[in-house]
Amino acid sequence: ASLYPFWQNDTKTPKVDDGSSPEIKISVPFIFFGAPYRSIYVNNNGVISFNALVSQFTPEAFPLTDGRAFVAPFWADVHNGIRGEIYYRESTEPELLRRASRDIRRHFRDMASFSALWVFIVTWEEVTFYGGSSTTPVNTFQAVLITDGVSSFALFNYREISWTTGTASGGDPLTGLGGVMAQAGFNGGNLTNFFSIPGSRTPDIVNIEETTNVNVPGRWAFKIDGREI
Repeated sequence: ASLYPFWQNDTKTPKVDDGSSPEIKISVPFIFFGAPYRSIYVNNNGVISFNALVSQFTPEAFPLTDGRAFVAPFWADVHNGIRGEIYYRESTEPELLRRASRDIRRHFRDMASFSALWVFIVTWEEVTFYGGSSTTPVNTFQAVLITDGVSSFALFNYREISWTTGTASGGDPLTGLGGVMAQAGFNGGNLTNFFSIPGSRTPDIVNIEETTNVNVPGRWAFKIDGREI
């Protein structure tokens, strides 16, 4: 799947193990599982969360019981202090909104008149795992949140997935495989609303760049504003 553009003048998260962005007050409400949110955190460990940061590095199966609401393109123990960058930007640029609108109309046939008002793009570029080194495998993936103020969507774009697990989660220090592997999907912050991408927390998750639910290998697309994904 082709990534949405990201640039050096995007904001980057700190190069801190299990770190995150500061709280980001967003310009429009983003509706997730029926609840409107006005604040986002970009967490280094492959998670975009609402209202509270997520520093946890070993993924758990969804649903979680502790009230955290988040979007997880690839929840695993990233260490951008060793290698890679994590970029994010909120945008209302017309060109990006047109691209997002086209993607939603294409992937969701019942949204033929959708017109995006806002996008939020987070890109994990060539990040390696906790316990790795400058020569261990890297992952590049992206989450794009899109809304018109009523309907909300998430696109997950996977360019290169080569590792699944940090060493503190049982991963191999050379390959980043094994142990408690990455989780991808959505956690609503309650026991009712959640979704896991097939293969999460299994060896199959390393192949997510080849899988899809919209006939574009490496892309998964979801409507996430309702009670079910």
